[in-house]
Amino acid sequence: MSHPMANFDEKEIFFDESYVAKLGLIVTESAQELGKKINKHLIRWATDAGMDYDSFIVESECPRFSSGDGKGIIKSTVRGDDLFFLVDTGNYSCTYKMFGVQNHMSPDDHFQDLKRLIQAASGKAHRITVIMPILYGSRQHRRSYRESLDCAFALQELQNMGVSNVITFDAHDPRVQNAVPLMGFDNVIPSYQVLKTLLRSASDLQIDRGHFMVVSPDEGAMQRNMYYASVLGVDLGMFYKRRDYSRIINGRNPIVAHEYLGDSVEGKDIFIADDIISSGESMLDIAYELKKRKARRIFAYSTYAIFTNGVDAFDKAYRDGIISGVLGTNLTYRTDALRQREWFYEVDVSKYIAYFIAAINQEMSISKILDPLEKIKDLLARR
Repeated sequence: MSHPMANFDEKEIFFDESYVAKLGLIVTESAQELGKKINKHLIRWATDAGMDYDSFIVESECPRFSSGDGKGIIKSTVRGDDLFFLVDTGNYSCTYKMFGVQNHMSPDDHFQDLKRLIQAASGKAHRITVIMPILYGSRQHRRSYRESLDCAFALQELQNMGVSNVITFDAHDPRVQNAVPLMGFDNVIPSYQVLKTLLRSASDLQIDRGHFMVVSPDEGAMQRNMYYASVLGVDLGMFYKRRDYSRIINGRNPIVAHEYLGDSVEGKDIFIADDIISSGESMLDIAYELKKRKARRIFAYSTYAIFTNGVDAFDKAYRDGIISGVLGTNLTYRTDALRQREWFYEVDVSKYIAYFIAAINQEMSISKILDPLEKIKDLLARR
């Protein structure tokens, strides 16, 4: 069987220096770990093609004045370069001092630093692509009352600054791209990388209708879970959230109950996929409900496992046999406490991003990268 990315051979990515413009990777403070991994892949491919590159990363920084004002600095020429800006708007571990007080950077701060660095390029780049795994403001994706539309406005800002492409992962609502119909927008789902990690972490999984099932945690996550169920050839169930629309708590109508729709889960291993585990309460409620229905093992996945309330509740659920594993990507900041947990499995997406960077730089089609169906089939066939 031919490789699904046969027209995207690693050894030919930088062949003959046939790129459109010299590649430059500008990594904000928030994404240093991921940026270094991406850079290693790019260097290896260039070296395999007989080219001499020490690094594709262009040195930059966003220092702060003591008053809190900041500025973006790019430390070498980028004139005519094909620039890729990498930012993690969810990395709250980054700090700066303001009037002597240590402040943790918010998504607003990270987005502002991104704009500062784009400004620092002074319009001299050949093309600008922004890689923003957590799309800034994406949880405020629609207007229900007199509300701001942060994500749509932010995308328009980037377009007005000369950004040609935005690459994001598992956007809360990808329809937000309608705000910028003339700008490139790729919403990427790392489904192959997720399944690869899941099957390595639980090698005894039997992927068939009698032993395995996919369950959507709510109606909003149906599309991604439907994809997993379809490519794996298993049944799909779902929960819907019954809410109290008479009250608003923390900006949202509180959930009264999780109601299940679907076939029996008794004796089956369950896989649940969502875009984000925030507090984790909803995911745990669903896990406990599935256990009441005699599900065997439960594996949860979220592209962004941020655990805003800590991991203690998941520790207890793991000890009690409710949750067997949680998968999360390295697309955003993970605490050391989370990464050390026995039940947490990290999904590395750095190579996938490197593919995108190389393909865009070479003006190659990314359709093969976006559709990993053949790779998933090959993965399942090798088990």
